[in-house]
Amino acid sequence: MHPKALLDACSELVRLVLAFEHPADAVVSRFFRDHRGLGPRERATLAETVYNVLRRKLRFEHFAPSGSGPRERRLAILGFHGPRDFLLSALNDQEKAWLAACDKVADADLLERHRHNLPEWLAAPLKAQLGAGFWPLAASLLEPAPLDLRVNALSAKRAEVQQELRQAGIAAVPTPYSPWGLRVDGKPALTKLDAFARGAIEVQDEGSQLLALLLDARRGEMVVDFCAGAGGKTLAVGAAMRNTGRLYAFDVSAHRLDALGARLARSGLSNVHPAAIAHERDDRVKRLAGKIDRVLVDAPCSGLGTLRRNPDLKWRQSPKAVEELVAKQTAILASAARLVKPGGRLVYATCSVLPQENEAIAEAFAAAQADFVPVEAGEELARLKVGQADTLAVGSAEHPRRYLRLWPHRHGTDGFFAAVWQRR
Repeated sequence: MHPKALLDACSELVRLVLAFEHPADAVVSRFFRDHRGLGPRERATLAETVYNVLRRKLRFEHFAPSGSGPRERRLAILGFHGPRDFLLSALNDQEKAWLAACDKVADADLLERHRHNLPEWLAAPLKAQLGAGFWPLAASLLEPAPLDLRVNALSAKRAEVQQELRQAGIAAVPTPYSPWGLRVDGKPALTKLDAFARGAIEVQDEGSQLLALLLDARRGEMVVDFCAGAGGKTLAVGAAMRNTGRLYAFDVSAHRLDALGARLARSGLSNVHPAAIAHERDDRVKRLAGKIDRVLVDAPCSGLGTLRRNPDLKWRQSPKAVEELVAKQTAILASAARLVKPGGRLVYATCSVLPQENEAIAEAFAAAQADFVPVEAGEELARLKVGQADTLAVGSAEHPRRYLRLWPHRHGTDGFFAAVWQRR
């Protein structure tokens, strides 16, 4: 595609995404379906340009007024993902001079919000939590996330899959914490690989793998993934159970569970039973009360731990939306807890970095549920032979390893939280 035509396409896609009417990934996918003539390189340029604009939106909007032309074009120029010579060939002289002037602006000359590119309602609690660690986190959120794979322990060994990928020209290294993970260099076409077709690998962030590991589901048990979604953790738990017992995958969205079908077929698992429920008090849930060995509650959340993958979330979420989520999380955790039998395990998890969705929920639950005894997540991870387990856990002076807390800038994963209890 001619440079000018590609820049025009980038500008149009930026305009559509910044309307914030739908998630960015859905808008990009729809754009590609409507423009089927785009090649792989053009698609990559378009997608990465849009995500760059979303990551650095405040910075680029600070520069944009001094330029000329439509706002979306100016933002697309600033965020363009590709060779600079290619971009310059699409610009007029005025645009070239403006871009050169923007390039010369040093970070030190910018206001904080133009450097961290976070809304203030989100930046403030992160500064309070992290102190000096806020700026490394902010920098990490401006970069794309790595591509992590989970090796299906039911049918494959990590070292063998790593070698198979190497033979296919794909560099991969073992993840530092998850025993099932491989971190892949670049963005290869995984769906074309035999390892993918036969279910030996699934795309899953290392942090998400650790949540499934922390559940510690065992052979022959009755287990529930209470908010299963598309089933990434469900599949990991089912493999850990060695395809035995019974694993229920509950979700209020039948559409999301439908996405589990093809993945389940590839996985070779027969112990997984997907079921759409109307709400957390559904009759299907009531019938299983007090009968379940392990329950994972990967609760609906703000998703703010995934900003490297979904940078639009920081502009689409709001304090009011988070407040509504907290009420929902509280209700879901209370209902899921009823499933756990005496001696059973309950894990509450989110992919949020906000304490009101994490520690606050866990502490309120513990105060209200005397028959659930907190389990030290750090000690569990060490028992499960997770490397550097101490670096993954946080807590109080009295219980310093109480919760799993993962950060992009510290651990290279998405931002995750988990709390664990055992029922008396």
